Amino acid sequence: MITYDPLWKTMEKQGETTYTLINKHGINPRTINNLKHNKSITIYTLERLCAILHCQAESIVLFIPDT
Repeated sequence: MITYDPLWKTMEKQGETTYTLINKHGINPRTINNLKHNKSITIYTLERLCAILHCQAESIVLFIPDT
């Protein structure tokens, strides 16, 4: 399972909100919805989030193996 829980912690540390991602950085609101519900996003979006938040992918996404 993929979870975006690390993203919310990283955003808080960087002082970013979903509002700033949408209005300042041009992230689509549907993408924010996908992130909130742990649905898929594109590699391009992941790359943009890494650039915006000045972080690596592991600060945004976490893989949890099925048990």
